[in-house]
Amino acid sequence: MDFNFTDEQAMLRDNLARYLQKTYDFDRRKAIVASGEGYAKDVWRHFAELGLLALPFPEAAGGLGGSIVDVVAVAELLGEYLVVEPYGPAVMTAANALARTDADAGGLLAQVIAGDRLVAFAHEEGKGLADPSLVALKAAKADAGYRLDGEKRYVLGGAQADRLVVTARIAGAPGDAGGLALLLVDPAQAGVTLRPFQTVDGRAAAHVRLDGVVLPADALLSADAGAVIDAVIRDATIALCAEAVGAMGALLARTADYAATRKQFGVPIGSFQAVAHRLADMKIAYTKARATLLYITAQAEAGRATPRDLSILKGQAGQLGIAIAEAAVQTHGGVGMTDELAIGHYLKRVLAADAMFGTSEYHFRVLGQAATPAKTVTPQEGDLP
Repeated sequence: MDFNFTDEQAMLRDNLARYLQKTYDFDRRKAIVASGEGYAKDVWRHFAELGLLALPFPEAAGGLGGSIVDVVAVAELLGEYLVVEPYGPAVMTAANALARTDADAGGLLAQVIAGDRLVAFAHEEGKGLADPSLVALKAAKADAGYRLDGEKRYVLGGAQADRLVVTARIAGAPGDAGGLALLLVDPAQAGVTLRPFQTVDGRAAAHVRLDGVVLPADALLSADAGAVIDAVIRDATIALCAEAVGAMGALLARTADYAATRKQFGVPIGSFQAVAHRLADMKIAYTKARATLLYITAQAEAGRATPRDLSILKGQAGQLGIAIAEAAVQTHGGVGMTDELAIGHYLKRVLAADAMFGTSEYHFRVLGQAATPAKTVTPQEGDLP
């Protein structure tokens, strides 16, 4: 099995890396975060021009027919440069859900691919819903359509989105695998209340309150959406782990450079045995995390990735990413926690990535209880951002 990127993937990475290196340095990123806009429109337009927004979608839908490996090749760089633009929320979750349903949704997917509109995935309900069967939001029949009452939380890009792709339950109770649906909601319509905020790693998000939101019948994207939601979460998890691995690589490189130039007692601190061992541990952890990412991605491309594989990847990415980030902060000292240095921002990025779609502790519990399938692993305190 070949774990190297193809020439086309390497070319795409080179083009994106050159653009980010030239226009998306740490100061520009801080300015975007401070602007309150949530993302930079010129950056998003350039992503569309590079084909990143079309990358994972089939050609029949106006996409480029790329694979999950293509997405990982891109997502690593987004993590390396701490990109706050909502590639994961808009493309890998919400737009991915649109592409996997039969509903055309008024050509919305084509507009997302062109960079003209944004969509967001309203799925989280405050319980760390790595398992879609735990969705509790009810979509009750109302006249010819549906009525939504409840709340979705931590919706990345929710305040900037033109439409929300909402997971809801049209039958059964939380814990049932069936009865799940996907619905399209206009955030400007009556009954929808957004409470915007900024995540710990600087990305725009919102809590979404739905009070008697009445939707027409054509707002229903899928009435049997369990498999679609599973696929969306699988792809989004792999892309999220790729971002985390990209951040890990940047932490390792920056910490190694710092240890080689920062001097104490007239010598670089990297010459001290304790620091040298810490850097070695960081390198081993990064190599392990990236190897896991590439292997599970190859399995996913071949259609062989199992839920167990995804839990291994998410657990490893979270645990190893936090270990690398903490070691980087410890090597830099107190300055590593300040907003003026990128190190603390990378720490926040890997912490946020760990919290989404189930923390490393959650996924390790899933793996640990695999021998007793009758048990259900439920979210616990600490599973949320």
